[in-house]
Amino acid sequence: MIDFRPFYQQIATTHLSPWLETLPLQMKQWQQQTHGEYAKWAKVVEFLPHLSASRIDLKSAVKSECDSALSDGERQRIIHHLKQLMPWRKGPYHLLGIHVDCEWRSDFKWDRVLPHLAPLQDRTILDVGCGSGYHMWRMVGEGAKMVVGIDPTELFLCQFEAVRKLLNDDRRANLIPLGIEQMQPLAAFDTVFSMGVLYHRKSPLDHLSQLRAQLVNGGELVLETLVVDGDENTVLVPMDRYAKMKNVYFIPSVAALIHWLQKTGFKNVRCVDVAVTSLEEQRKTDWLENESLIDFLDPADHSKTIEGYPAPKRAVILANK
Repeated sequence: MIDFRPFYQQIATTHLSPWLETLPLQMKQWQQQTHGEYAKWAKVVEFLPHLSASRIDLKSAVKSECDSALSDGERQRIIHHLKQLMPWRKGPYHLLGIHVDCEWRSDFKWDRVLPHLAPLQDRTILDVGCGSGYHMWRMVGEGAKMVVGIDPTELFLCQFEAVRKLLNDDRRANLIPLGIEQMQPLAAFDTVFSMGVLYHRKSPLDHLSQLRAQLVNGGELVLETLVVDGDENTVLVPMDRYAKMKNVYFIPSVAALIHWLQKTGFKNVRCVDVAVTSLEEQRKTDWLENESLIDFLDPADHSKTIEGYPAPKRAVILANK
């Protein structure tokens, strides 16, 4: 099973040390209640071979390389193990010559977000709803001192640990299987990311307040979420599903989202990017057995979802505590 003790040791002498009052007990309880597949997924990580990479690139990609190419047997063994952890949603990863072609080209989003951020060099960062951790590695590539991702999905934890193993067991990033509502207010992170989470929250203002509670004074929030066109009173509340997703509750306009952030105490709130999700950014691959964006859109009109709502459009909002 995945061992969180190295992370506890890592934060024991930092300003994250108050987290140790609650986190070890939470992780002990979590391990007693894990998904039936978790043991199998954790074994997959354990079975991955220890092959040291000679070069690692986290600045322009998430990539590890060896001086000598893998044998066909080694390559097929690693692919077999990684495919036991499907579906791979956020990526892509280039690991020892193996291209894990994930559903989402998360590098597209990173390229839209990065130019607008306060420099990440030497920052302590929280990535809420981090998935398998793709963006966490890119944050490390920008010089972050420590990146902590939280996501309660056990498969994502095992995907993250598999990637970490093929990146020479890099400890600058760590994934903790919690939701933000389970975190005590640490007020310890220089930058907090919440990307693709807000529309899954039944209480979006509570989510924004929880994000604010994790930031140091002056710290930066990076919020990326679905939006619709309209004024500050425009909010879409889907009746049943949105793009075949059951757990979508509130999709605000950019103006409404800015108003929500101001209402929860954020300052210097500004929208830095709006982009319609393209069929190049989210698509089916060999690393995904499920449906993808093309299946969620009206086949006769890609400007609408299959339910008739506006097709996915995403905004990036920055704000400060």
